[in-house]
Amino acid sequence: MIKAVFPGTFDPPTKGHINLIRRGAKLFDSLDVIIAVNNQKVPLLTPDERLHLLEESVADFPGVNVRLWDRLIVDYAVEHEIKVILRGVRNMADFGYEFELAMMNKQLSSSVETIFLPTDPKYFVLRSSSIKELLHFNSDISQMVPPHVEKLLKSK
Repeated sequence: MIKAVFPGTFDPPTKGHINLIRRGAKLFDSLDVIIAVNNQKVPLLTPDERLHLLEESVADFPGVNVRLWDRLIVDYAVEHEIKVILRGVRNMADFGYEFELAMMNKQLSSSVETIFLPTDPKYFVLRSSSIKELLHFNSDISQMVPPHVEKLLKSK
């Protein structure tokens, strides 16, 4: 059984995130989606809001679990006997950043591998930070996030 973890802040969860989770669920026997809780960042959504939004988004995906985590992702993987960290990449800048994280994680635990999955081209420009900026200017974000995410975001 091959288990993987897909970490992120998911602030907010985007259609690009959901696409990667759907694809990852087909590649692995189980996929834990880990919402990174980082007290040094000031997210728009609370950890519980992100948890509920993602749980609703992936409710029909077999083998997918959503969890909160406030420590290193590699520690989660080791603690839960997960051998693969799945990371999405949109461009070379993403790859450079993700590659450095993968090398650091490999030093922390040689038993955990990182696999990069390129984004689906239709989600190439989706960045959570851009969505938050568009939201600030009352722009249409309906093509970028699931409807239940859009509803919560607009209520904030």
